[in-house]
Amino acid sequence: MHSSHLLLEEPIRMTSILEPSKSSFFPALTKIVGTLGPKSRSVEVIAGCLKAGMSVARFDFSWCDADYHQETLENLKIAVKSTKKLCAVMLDTVGPELQVINKTEKAISLKADGLVTLTPSQDQEASSEVLPINFNGLAKAVKKGDTIFVGQYLFTGSETTSVWLEVDEVKGDDVICVSRNAATLAGPLFTLHASQVQIGLPTLTEKDKEVISTWGVQNKIDFLSLSYCRHAEDVRQARELLNSLGDLSQTQIFAKIENEEGLTHFDEILQEADGIILSRGNLGIDLPPEKVFLFQKAALYKCNMAGKPAVLTRVVDSMTDNLRPTRAEATDVANAVLDGSDAILLGAETLRGLYPVETISTVGRICAEAEKVFNQDLFFKKTVKYVGEPMSHLESIASSAVRAAIKVKASVIICFTSSGRAARLIAKYRPTMPVLSVVIPRLTTNQLKWSFSGAFEARQSLIVRGLFPMLADPRHPAESTSATNESVLKVALDHGKQAGVIKSHDRVVVCQKVGDAAVVKIIELED
Repeated sequence: MHSSHLLLEEPIRMTSILEPSKSSFFPALTKIVGTLGPKSRSVEVIAGCLKAGMSVARFDFSWCDADYHQETLENLKIAVKSTKKLCAVMLDTVGPELQVINKTEKAISLKADGLVTLTPSQDQEASSEVLPINFNGLAKAVKKGDTIFVGQYLFTGSETTSVWLEVDEVKGDDVICVSRNAATLAGPLFTLHASQVQIGLPTLTEKDKEVISTWGVQNKIDFLSLSYCRHAEDVRQARELLNSLGDLSQTQIFAKIENEEGLTHFDEILQEADGIILSRGNLGIDLPPEKVFLFQKAALYKCNMAGKPAVLTRVVDSMTDNLRPTRAEATDVANAVLDGSDAILLGAETLRGLYPVETISTVGRICAEAEKVFNQDLFFKKTVKYVGEPMSHLESIASSAVRAAIKVKASVIICFTSSGRAARLIAKYRPTMPVLSVVIPRLTTNQLKWSFSGAFEARQSLIVRGLFPMLADPRHPAESTSATNESVLKVALDHGKQAGVIKSHDRVVVCQKVGDAAVVKIIELED
């Protein structure tokens, strides 16, 4: 595994590029978040997605109701059992999303340079002249010359399915616009985005709170994707809600940066959130095209240095309808990996795309190839320099484990953890080999009942690059010093052998607690 890692700076034989890639138990170290919906909610398709490399299932509440998503989730549980592939659950809030309501679901054709009125009167029927919207404050927020985009699952740049409007006049509560391109809008719901315009709506709507308090609690969601996060206070309010619900106090919050306001407050948001989702669909509208890559690189660097997972969206839009990505999209996925992304989030591509399984498989293969040329040495040095001295005890152990693993060409790093923090710190230094995160369950009580923790922590590793969780039997001793049959280490090594990542004579780096001390040790396996 380690020997196949190259650097782009090193000379590469061009013919070697044509050699087929070796198959691996782990499709890629970079994770894939798949949005489940109409084209990806059957047990068979979800099982295919899991086998192809999906490790987090996203449920987007902009579409359909809780009952619909519950049916999909029940199918996911069946698929997880049949494939024996762990999968985390992410609830994506609607947030202050502006939408065009098309009750008749008839296709709407808009002509270039034609006039169209955006109105809050939802009793009106959507047509090429009038588009009813779900917000009555748009007229107060926009002015003549502002840009508004409308499309299914947002503006993609494909001029036939999305429309670019320019505000011509504000008349009472209505906004009269000129259509800059011809387009056909199809479906019951279209997203509306006013470029660089601040919308005075709460980040967590009452509908969001209700969904989290019911569906979220019922299913003990692992991640909350906080749509349209614009301030650190948005994250704090979401955290208060989750803490008040008890069962969701461990749920991690991923702040979704979607507009200029979120970009402006990025540093404070990153400090409060557990992870970041860079929603490039909306950001691509708010930012000039030439600035999108710059924000991506800067944001991913900040997340990497903070040791918080960063997720990138909108990479293979064309695979919604096609079996292969464009050349630009394939390169874009690879660059996301080289820039330091932890995970790739697929939206429309799996939600309503024709090829959900093939899309996940294709993205996974591109990620795996990019990881081979990721400059880990340079990344390691940058991270150590950023952290500075003196390092915290845990950070020092984590960086030492990665350095040792690379020096001895270990095939895998095994880390014992209760909270998951130690494993995430190891992953922060981007080792070139997988990290088996062995989560040791802890016995906890709320004074009414006893329960084992650990399942949350294990599933939450599934969005972190390079981390592959395994929930240990709580009866096994976590501080064992020898690989006896009873020890967790023996179980972890056996798991690695079954997975095909550990072979005879391989070296394995182990990070575990022995008494009060944290220890990094190197094991050479016998036959």
